[in-house]
Amino acid sequence: MRLLTFLFLSVFSLLQAAEKPNIVFILADDLGIGDVNCYGGDDCLIETPHIDALAASGVRFTDAHVNASVCGPTRQAIMTGRYNWRFASPVTNGPWGFCGPRPDTEKFTLGKLLKRAGYDTGYVGKWHLGTTMETLDGETQGLTNVDFSKPLRYGPVQFGFDESFILPGSLDMYPYAFARNNVWQGEITAQKGWSAFNRVGPAARDFEDHEVLETFYTESESYLSKQNAEKPFFLFLALTAPHTPTSPGVNWQGKSELGVYGDFVMEVDHAVERVVASLEKAGLTENTLVLFSSDHGPASYAGRNPLAVPGQMDELMKEGHHANGPYRGYKFTVFEGGQRVPLVAKWPKGVQDPGRSSDAIVGLVDLMATFAEVSGSPLSEKQAPDSFSFAPIFADSEAETDRTSIVMQGAGNFVIREGKWKLCLNPGSGASGRHGNTPPEPKAWEDAIREFGRVPKVDETAQAPFLQLYNLKTDPAESTNLAAEKPGIVKELIAALKGTIESGRSTQGEALPNDREPIPYFPRVPRAMIKR
Repeated sequence: MRLLTFLFLSVFSLLQAAEKPNIVFILADDLGIGDVNCYGGDDCLIETPHIDALAASGVRFTDAHVNASVCGPTRQAIMTGRYNWRFASPVTNGPWGFCGPRPDTEKFTLGKLLKRAGYDTGYVGKWHLGTTMETLDGETQGLTNVDFSKPLRYGPVQFGFDESFILPGSLDMYPYAFARNNVWQGEITAQKGWSAFNRVGPAARDFEDHEVLETFYTESESYLSKQNAEKPFFLFLALTAPHTPTSPGVNWQGKSELGVYGDFVMEVDHAVERVVASLEKAGLTENTLVLFSSDHGPASYAGRNPLAVPGQMDELMKEGHHANGPYRGYKFTVFEGGQRVPLVAKWPKGVQDPGRSSDAIVGLVDLMATFAEVSGSPLSEKQAPDSFSFAPIFADSEAETDRTSIVMQGAGNFVIREGKWKLCLNPGSGASGRHGNTPPEPKAWEDAIREFGRVPKVDETAQAPFLQLYNLKTDPAESTNLAAEKPGIVKELIAALKGTIESGRSTQGEALPNDREPIPYFPRVPRAMIKR
């Protein structure tokens, strides 16, 4: 079935005759949809001319979503075409950048898909997909026991990347050191920490937070300079900005009227400029598909102050800059401000009538199926079970894809979107409120239990007031909860979510096992409230 669909949806006759396109995917970290000018318009006070230029010469997707408003889960779904919650729990799970892998994440990846299609594959930037490090004592990797003289046993090499240059986690997650092709770089003998949360841990002696972005796009330029038209290539560039610590390079400090946050976003835009210029210099622009997106919405605690201060994004909003666009909520939440992201694609040889926008529902989890289609490497029924190709939209912005719904999460709670309807299986923001998201989940549960009259039983939480239903067509800001008024729609969406979970896939085909069972999808009363 998957192969038949692939053949039926072959992008267009031009693609059938053309050589395989090169692919460059640039992923920002904690960048809001409203941080990009071609989305935010008058409510965006940051200049992003190079991202805007991609959209003007390609396709801009207006209804693109991540599968979770948290870094790691989104990256896992992008890399595998499979929802992150289908995988087992991480192993050797050390702190922050020492976190271990989820078993079998490396089994079938974007790198392996495109290597199979004859591509050279490169990865540069933030990894955050888990690593396995050699340790001095054979115990779980951590602050004091990593043997940095030994290469990683698990990293980009195991994911099918011919060349890689990574930071293991985010820019505020130690160890602060790079690894090239799984081999640690530099003398990792220092102890460092940065602004925002000031997490102090092992670091390379010459590692500086404000130099990381420049290092990454310089490494990307080096990779692209070695490519030619004889063999297609895939470059995954995962930036560490504007994720905290808000650390723009010296050439970008003071560039924006929004302080260090605006400076950092402008440097993200500059990274796009550098990549595009490298492609032009190598004469590879015409048949290269360049995509740009973000791993989820902005952090509510980022802003003018380099320290992580709850509510900073609200302060920027008062100045006229809406990092989350017209949507509600930030990173960690179930709301659109955390889930909806910019996604633009430029492909001179493949995109017809550039400058268009598409309102089709797409997910970053769909990159696997999309790359499979444009590279001519069809997926088997067991591969990328939650990925739908949006390649037909390159030819026609009105084209239909097979995706009609998408499953998402906040910091843990499930969300299902189908057409105009969005159901959040929790009563609040999905976040604790520690970083400024509202309403805090504990407070929302208190209010819901008070409204219900008692602590609900397990089978009583799949109804109002313990969940939220929104009509995004008429209420994109998610201001009016319709769960109590539309119990039939709530029931239908819960059934659809249950079916997606239990079948092990979103795509058509034989049911597949999840790597962990059971997967609870209904709202669960917090333990602290059960004990009251």
